[in-house]
Amino acid sequence: MSNLIKSEKNGSLAKPGMTGTFPTWSSWIDEMFNNDLPSVFKTNFNAGFSLPKVNISETDDAFTVALAAPGMKKDDFKIEIDNQVLSISSEMEQNEETESDNFTRREFGYSSFQRSFTLPESVDSEKATASYEDGILKLELPKKEEAKKKPP
Repeated sequence: MSNLIKSEKNGSLAKPGMTGTFPTWSSWIDEMFNNDLPSVFKTNFNAGFSLPKVNISETDDAFTVALAAPGMKKDDFKIEIDNQVLSISSEMEQNEETESDNFTRREFGYSSFQRSFTLPESVDSEKATASYEDGILKLELPKKEEAKKKPP
């Protein structure tokens, strides 16, 4: 494998649109707006919390929804089924204060999410159950009797 760098015909390693070793004003502006924000600006936003991943599986008797949300408690979740729409949401607020002789530091954070899924008519929402263990919220959504597969 070669470690050579492709260079322009004039032998310069500068990118097109650059004069000498400095970019032109227009290429600098384009690059600034076309790239993501540097990580320095991202660190205080979103505090590392993202939309939880969900696995949905189906058996002959039920649907199972498993939502990965480590570090939470069962009481942190709000689960609703309305008009065959399952909604799982959570809001968390975190406050931290450190005091020393010379300074006081306060940090706070807020995060929330909501996931919604349209349930098939075959789900008996009155018999749905939920549990939270090892960072996984698990919902069991049993099927109505007439929707369950019967053995031949």
